[in-house]
Amino acid sequence: MRFVPSHLQRSAATLDGRSAVRSMLLIFAAVMICVSAMVFTALDRVGHYANQLDENRSREAVSGALQTFREQLAATLHDYAAWDDAAENAYVQKDTSWLDRNFGEMSFDNLLFDVSLILDHTGRPISAYSDGERIQPALVDFVTPDVWTLFDRVRNMKADDRLEDTGFVSTTKGIAAVAIGVIRAKSGVRSVAREETRYAIFFRHLSPATVERLSKAYVLPGLTLMPPADQISHMVPIISPTESVIGGLSWVPRSPGDTSLAQVRPLVWCAVAMIAIYMLLLFVSGNQALARLSADEATAFRLAMTDRLSGLANRSGLFAGLSDLVVKAQSEGKDVALLYLDLDGFKEVNDAYGHATGDVLIRSVSAGLRVLAGEERVLARLGGDEFAIAFVGFDVHKTAAELSERVLDFLGEPLTMGERVAVIGCSIGLSVSRRGLVPSEELIRRADMAMYRSKDDGRGRWTLYDPSMDEEREERNLLELDLRAAIDAEEITVVYQPIADSRSFQIYGVEALARWTRKGHGPVSPDIFIPIAESTGLIDLLGLCVLKTACTTLKDWPGLALSVNVSPGQFRDPAFVSRVGKVLEETKIDPSRLTLELTETYFIQNPQRARKTLDLLRQTGVKIALDDFGSGFSSVGYLRQFGFDRIKLDKSLVDSVGENARAVEMLRATVALARSLDMPVTAEGVESEAQAIALRQAGCDLLQGFLFGKPMGAEDIAHLRRTGPLLQLSNIA
Repeated sequence: MRFVPSHLQRSAATLDGRSAVRSMLLIFAAVMICVSAMVFTALDRVGHYANQLDENRSREAVSGALQTFREQLAATLHDYAAWDDAAENAYVQKDTSWLDRNFGEMSFDNLLFDVSLILDHTGRPISAYSDGERIQPALVDFVTPDVWTLFDRVRNMKADDRLEDTGFVSTTKGIAAVAIGVIRAKSGVRSVAREETRYAIFFRHLSPATVERLSKAYVLPGLTLMPPADQISHMVPIISPTESVIGGLSWVPRSPGDTSLAQVRPLVWCAVAMIAIYMLLLFVSGNQALARLSADEATAFRLAMTDRLSGLANRSGLFAGLSDLVVKAQSEGKDVALLYLDLDGFKEVNDAYGHATGDVLIRSVSAGLRVLAGEERVLARLGGDEFAIAFVGFDVHKTAAELSERVLDFLGEPLTMGERVAVIGCSIGLSVSRRGLVPSEELIRRADMAMYRSKDDGRGRWTLYDPSMDEEREERNLLELDLRAAIDAEEITVVYQPIADSRSFQIYGVEALARWTRKGHGPVSPDIFIPIAESTGLIDLLGLCVLKTACTTLKDWPGLALSVNVSPGQFRDPAFVSRVGKVLEETKIDPSRLTLELTETYFIQNPQRARKTLDLLRQTGVKIALDDFGSGFSSVGYLRQFGFDRIKLDKSLVDSVGENARAVEMLRATVALARSLDMPVTAEGVESEAQAIALRQAGCDLLQGFLFGKPMGAEDIAHLRRTGPLLQLSNIA
């Protein structure tokens, strides 16, 4: 063995150690270089991804803002174009001044639209306003080729289409969203010939103020409207209906990735050994980026949960807030109360004063409810004229009752809206979840049911949910099922009440009335099953069953006339006229012997459609009678407009005969009015000889009531025909 001196051994060991250290240092350095390279590469990728993610989010937000901007204008146009009053004044009254006031002048200081045009089918302007000021007939500043393209689309739409279209165009005022629609009734029916159609056109320009609002609402710093010549990466182009770029919205990229890298890169260069700290800083920086993204998402979520008009929570916001209250109640042992409000006179205000006034009313009500509800309660607008207030507590029944009374007092007072004053009132339904055991969906259902009970009981009140309401609804559902089965099985019977000639008191005709004996329960009053049939859509089948049975029976009674009641649900059915004609054809009954009795409700609500249906019915040969005259609001104008073949006085007028001289004078005046319009008069509800004498002297030609006979079977009617007068003349002075 070779001997090596100790100092050489130590020197070799030292060299070996240094080499090892050097190697370790080199390895460590290489590792650090590799780690640093990997870290920097990773950081660059993270920064690029964060920048790209932020830009994609911003691009989607800008696209969504443009889409929402256009859809809001489309919704506004739909509210104005599909409007019964607008159709009435555009086509029937042809009141250009009304169109100017309700369309053109509304463009002044209006966040929803700033230019309003109304054109005829050829494109000729009828009304043109910009920012509340009338525009000269030459509309080249606004009606550009792009607008004509949209106009041609709407003009060539079929009657069953939506009859509206939207897009973006460039005008002399700048870039704007434009919406074009056919002015028509709310039902959507085009009531005039295509050549007489009027078209409403709304513009909403992307003004600097509008772009600034979009920038704030969608958290897009530096949002700017760009000309079409500028093409940059962070810009969403605005496309016209002719597929040309007319401009774009650009924004200032926030580049969160670059910001993060600028913060952490010096630390990495200065202290590679402190990679853990660097990673921590990176983690913190990443959290900051995530926090910013979370804040953006929270803003978008908050907007999605907020009603745009009132600023309150919307339906989704109510569900979320109510679910949180239920969880809180379960954890704290408290109760949850929900108030479901429905404004009683909102539709009338909207119809009388227009949608703009209705919007002001909604905002006024929302502000008042916000004060009454307080800060700790969930307050939401569920759409239309419905609101909800939810809260938790230990004595919620008392608190909810007190709050309901305050709300009723508040909404019972006149509300001032500029120069207009409205009195609306509301109906409230209450439901309570003990210890949060009732889920939010069920809580809303119960409150909604209680609210409808308040409406049924006369409105302007609050009602607490009671389990018996579910039992009543269940019983109503069972009645509906049994009624449907009875109609299918032809178990509905028809009885007939005689109608007497006022001079001879001989039987003139009969009125057909439906009767139903429910299996296992016995007879069901028409006051119960008729409303169920109307609300469930069974009234068409039920009415057709009565009409067919009565017409078949009428063949055995030559010379008698037949009256059949028709509900508004039947009358608004497009197939109703053809069904009546089919029954007449099958039974071979002379149409002039059949009189259809209708109440005034549908005539007042839909006069144009009602008149059209009446014309079609008259072509079949049947007669039309206005039922319950004197109990509603029919005017002389309506009587002349529809030209009824007969008027049937309401029982309330007959009952008042004999009470005082004024009642008799009112009766005579009513009959004289009908006579002046060449309309025969039938009086129903006659129960005494004195009434019969007074009605005959007043000029009524037909009388009906228990005095002459209650509703009876066909055999009894046949017997009455053989017995002579229904009332002996000797009994009458």
